[in-house]
Amino acid sequence: MPRKRTWIVGGTLLALIAALGVGQAALEARAEAEAAEMVEVPLFEVDPLWPQPLPNHWILGSAIGVGVDSRDRVYVIHRRESLNERTEMLAAYDPPRADCCVAAPNVLVFDGAGELVDHWGGPGEGYDWPSSNHGLTVDPDDNVWIGGNGRDDSHLLKFTRDGEFLFQVGHPAEGVASRSTERLGGVAKISFTAEGDEAYVADGYRNKRVAVLDASTGEFLRMWGAYGNEPRDVELGPYDPDAPAAQQFRTPVHCAEPTDDGLVYVCDRVNDRIQVFRLDGTFVEEKRIAPETLGDGSVWDIAFSRDPEQRFIYLADGANMRIYVIDRESLEILTTFGDGGRQPGQFFAVHSIATDSRGNIYTTETYEGKRVQKFVYQGMGTVEKGSDQGTVWPGME
Repeated sequence: MPRKRTWIVGGTLLALIAALGVGQAALEARAEAEAAEMVEVPLFEVDPLWPQPLPNHWILGSAIGVGVDSRDRVYVIHRRESLNERTEMLAAYDPPRADCCVAAPNVLVFDGAGELVDHWGGPGEGYDWPSSNHGLTVDPDDNVWIGGNGRDDSHLLKFTRDGEFLFQVGHPAEGVASRSTERLGGVAKISFTAEGDEAYVADGYRNKRVAVLDASTGEFLRMWGAYGNEPRDVELGPYDPDAPAAQQFRTPVHCAEPTDDGLVYVCDRVNDRIQVFRLDGTFVEEKRIAPETLGDGSVWDIAFSRDPEQRFIYLADGANMRIYVIDRESLEILTTFGDGGRQPGQFFAVHSIATDSRGNIYTTETYEGKRVQKFVYQGMGTVEKGSDQGTVWPGME
């Protein structure tokens, strides 16, 4: 009997200890969950049926720019020549061997439902269409501005929203000229103040500067390099995340986005950083994004939320295949969404980003991505700070 009683008592003690251990683990898990910082962010889900199918067996090449006008029409520019031989060869024979496929016109215009409502672009009389078009932005007057990053693309173009040519700044020429007031050097993107009086040029692929133009005439007004330094054409070599911060932009300077409160956010893409300036080029601060990213870099393009304070930055990272949601005031990363892949809500080289008046996000993908996607604004919600939401498929939580 004593031995049996000892066994029972011992077993009871072990059970109590185990229960206490489980209870302690549960308490610790609960404490960790309560300690996790929750933040309020805009939430999105992809619209897998946007845009609607294109007519005429048209398909997109590398989609290299997106902009939204005052009517919430979405303008997409792509590179017709980027289709590979197999993709376009069947229709290229005379007579064609099959119906599909044909490169769509350079600029496509969609309404909010994703229906194609207009198309234009390409070489024409009176202007030099870029050898490698790059970036598209719609200014506050609904004019469309286009850059180029080919070897001799040292200019930009301005059109009406219907594709009527207005003027050209610069002219085709090879080489770099980061202090020139006569020509540009591989324009990645053009952006505008809310009043539309000034154009901020991410100049970009050969030059290493932000150039500011009079948006009505194209006249050069001012320019600056990283930290507000005088732009220089020196080659810095490969990016090293452990090296001291580069005092010049690396190629490419990929965006220069003014805000309504007088700041400019610059995408120093390969240096993995956003640099913030005042409109006159005075340096304010910087934020490194995924600083271990090599090669193409992490900071490809940014758009702002459409609330009056432009509270959030949406940053497209084409190397890591995601969108960052960033608090604009603190530059803290609040959450991310997206993933690498071919399915809706995933990305292959997400390149450009824009928002419409309803708060929806539009993205394009370059290289072999070759598409445009719409992410529908779902309102504000709370997530754990720094969390990755992954693919924001409809109905997923």
